[in-house]
Amino acid sequence: MNLSLYFKKFFNNSQSSGIILIFCVLVSLLIANSSAAENFQHFLDKEVGTHIFGLEYPVSIWINDGLMAVFFLLVGLEIKRELVEGELSSFKNASLPIFAAVGGMLIPAVVYSIFNTGTEYSNGWGIPMATDIAFSLAIISMLGKRIPNSIKIFLAALAIVDDLGAILVIAIFYTEQIHWSYLLLSFGVTALLFILNFLKVTRTIFYIIPGLFLWYFLHHSGIHATIAGVVLAFSIPTNASNVEISPLEKLEHQLHIPVSFLIMPIFALTNTNITFSSEMVAGATSTLGLGIICGLVLGKLIGINLFSLIAIKLKLSSLPQNSNWLQMIGVGLLAGIGFTMSIFIALLSFKGEIPIQDEAKFAILIASFIAAIAGFTILSISSKENPELEEN
Repeated sequence: MNLSLYFKKFFNNSQSSGIILIFCVLVSLLIANSSAAENFQHFLDKEVGTHIFGLEYPVSIWINDGLMAVFFLLVGLEIKRELVEGELSSFKNASLPIFAAVGGMLIPAVVYSIFNTGTEYSNGWGIPMATDIAFSLAIISMLGKRIPNSIKIFLAALAIVDDLGAILVIAIFYTEQIHWSYLLLSFGVTALLFILNFLKVTRTIFYIIPGLFLWYFLHHSGIHATIAGVVLAFSIPTNASNVEISPLEKLEHQLHIPVSFLIMPIFALTNTNITFSSEMVAGATSTLGLGIICGLVLGKLIGINLFSLIAIKLKLSSLPQNSNWLQMIGVGLLAGIGFTMSIFIALLSFKGEIPIQDEAKFAILIASFIAAIAGFTILSISSKENPELEEN
């Protein structure tokens, strides 16, 4: 095969990005538990940027708040396109991820609280509420065409609503101070973006520049800045036609390869560098560890599917097109991949308490591993029950 054609096929294969992501996770864990761990962490903590306008941050912040905002921009573009012309264009389909996400946040928090109410770990109830959108979408992408596209869109929409919910929880319960002046400026830029959309401005550069200011203002407000990517995505114009390529579709196409094969691998490499210790392992069977593991694995599974079932029985929503409940169970499990957002909430929940933070990290890693394997397995089994999907 011609080398250029081989690389083209590789980069167009949705499974390739998932494989690279898993490889980066393994490399990161190996580095974190080797003699290179200290140097790698020093690199992540190194501040880069400029003092001007307060734009000097550690490398890890630039990755988690900067590069991941671009990831959220891409996912937001995909969700908006599906809302306008695809799987989420009907109210019943669009409402299901919202109901599912609410259940997927409430039930895990309840499960965690059952284990930890009245203990020194009670403040960590927000830990199992989060879904790591990057890793969950990477795992489901590895299944390729073996599952319906509607299920992938459902998981992406659910994860976005879940992340927005987690950001609100962090802002309300875990943020020490919100800078309201920057938040008001964020609202002003958001209004400008949608005014540009209303005026039918089609050149994306006129959205990207205000989007950079939106990221800056949100970051300085104290709220997780990745939400800027979603807001920007929903302001970029599109159309319901499959004939004319819209500005949204052009930008989505341009971002696909750099996000899948650069941003997400960098994110995985820098966010899974967890150094194992005996104390962490012991903590997996404590009420903290059990609350996190049961919350992420069982809480997510039960919450997402229970609230989805209620919404469907009340005829408020409907199952994603060409899907079944076995696939919904698989998605419920994949949503239990908490990883980086859960670790972030754990750090905020137990500030300065390093041993507890380490125990929480290990429990999150175990839960995310169980959720990923179980979710992938269930979805693989569901594809064997629907062999026609392989042919499409």
